[in-house]
Amino acid sequence: MRDPRWLHPGAWWVWALGMAAAASRTTNPLLLLLLIGSAALVVHARRPEEPWGRSFSFFLRLGVLVIVVRVAVQVLFGAAVGTTTLLDLPGLQLPVWLAGVRLGGDVTLESLLMALFDGLRLATILICIGAANSLASPTRLLKSVPAALYELGVSVVVALTFTPQLVSDVERLRNARRLRGRRTTGIRAIAGSAIPVLEGALERSVTLAAAMDSRGYGRRGTQPPAQRRAAAALLLGGLVAACIGIYGLVSTGSPALLGLPLLVLGTVATVGALALAGRSRVRTRYRPDPWRGPEWLVSAAGIVTAALFSAGAYLDVPGMMTAFDPPAWPQLPWIALVAIGVSTIPAWAAPPLPPSASRVEPVHVPEAVAA
Repeated sequence: MRDPRWLHPGAWWVWALGMAAAASRTTNPLLLLLLIGSAALVVHARRPEEPWGRSFSFFLRLGVLVIVVRVAVQVLFGAAVGTTTLLDLPGLQLPVWLAGVRLGGDVTLESLLMALFDGLRLATILICIGAANSLASPTRLLKSVPAALYELGVSVVVALTFTPQLVSDVERLRNARRLRGRRTTGIRAIAGSAIPVLEGALERSVTLAAAMDSRGYGRRGTQPPAQRRAAAALLLGGLVAACIGIYGLVSTGSPALLGLPLLVLGTVATVGALALAGRSRVRTRYRPDPWRGPEWLVSAAGIVTAALFSAGAYLDVPGMMTAFDPPAWPQLPWIALVAIGVSTIPAWAAPPLPPSASRVEPVHVPEAVAA
């Protein structure tokens, strides 16, 4: 049996981003629902008993809200698509220069399906990101950020911890109001909970800043000016080369040297610049998270999932895109089903979690001995 330990947070994010990339390559509602089910399965199997571990349900509700808003926007403002009219709403004629935008009018089945597929795709991407928020520890993720990006790492980690802590604070305040016999739903309940939630967020931010400052986070060491200028020039050149390489890949008719070779060169130069700039930061690590076999398996699951979905979209495999005009029943292509099966590997490949420090074990009190 494997020893319990925390999986490297970078592996969880690679897996989640691969799932999100796979969701962006299809509009098949069945495949998108299966991706959501795969993410929910992994979260259920490896979710820690920590504040951020309870944020997945929030992202599920957020995904439902995204779908509802997308369909509502299509009904109120979107151009009519198709001929199958479901509802005839009063409309307003707009000027010619606003062609493609309308207010009201006929609601067709085709336009609703188009909005539903787009909203479900965006909701799936958000839910996959929410899965990473529920599985990866933000503080451990901060330790894995390169030393040259410590300012960006702080901002990203604070942003990632906002939603889980917000969910935890809202739940705590609702329980407190319920114990006091106050309402937990409605406008007055929301207004009464807003100030404590904002106060808690501000207090955590100040505590985090003080803790990082007391530990010397971001302290700079001595670096020669020539080395600093070389790192800046290498970083700028690498980013420009990477941008040109991406443009060469997506643009048809571009020279071959402006595509993948320039993108690889720019990526290598950027990584080298970050490594060179990181030497100026004095940084110590206490118990760094290892990168072992489980991390490779979890990361590979996300990468393979994204690669199979991308290959299916590139090869125009039937079923990757579901037609809405005219409406057609979604199919299940074999390449996507294999990818979804691969995406569930982290549910068993990730090591078991260690006992949470937040849990309080019951204390056994021996019975009194009769005299």
